Amino acid sequence: MADAPSTPPNRPWSPRPERKGATTQITELKDLVVGYAKQETVDPLRTLGRYLGFGIAGAFCIGSGIVFGLLALLRGLQQIPVFNRAGEFEGGRFSWAPYVIVLVAGLVIAGLFLRTLYRMTQNPPGGRADAGRNP
Repeated sequence: MADAPSTPPNRPWSPRPERKGATTQITELKDLVVGYAKQETVDPLRTLGRYLGFGIAGAFCIGSGIVFGLLALLRGLQQIPVFNRAGEFEGGRFSWAPYVIVLVAGLVIAGLFLRTLYRMTQNPPGGRADAGRNP
């Protein structure tokens, strides 16, 4: 084997490193650490904030849509003559029924959301259902 040359080879594509003092190296190290900390903390928090904003906006839209849908169901049920008799006092004998029907429908929708939420917390997406169990 040949001995390694004592001088570095001439590489025109990479310039020779400059000689820097200790103060310059410490300043560059500090800048590097601060940049890395920003990259690993501030940027993910900014992304998380964006996802949180979209989630809150989506929850508000879904919630208001469900409320307006239940209100439309109530008003529609009140138009049915069985539940609203025009000639009788305060709408008749079954004027309370649309409210109960809408309440039950709202509770069913809330139950479906809670069941979905429970299943998502028990089996996270992308994971297997039996990931933590021993065979």
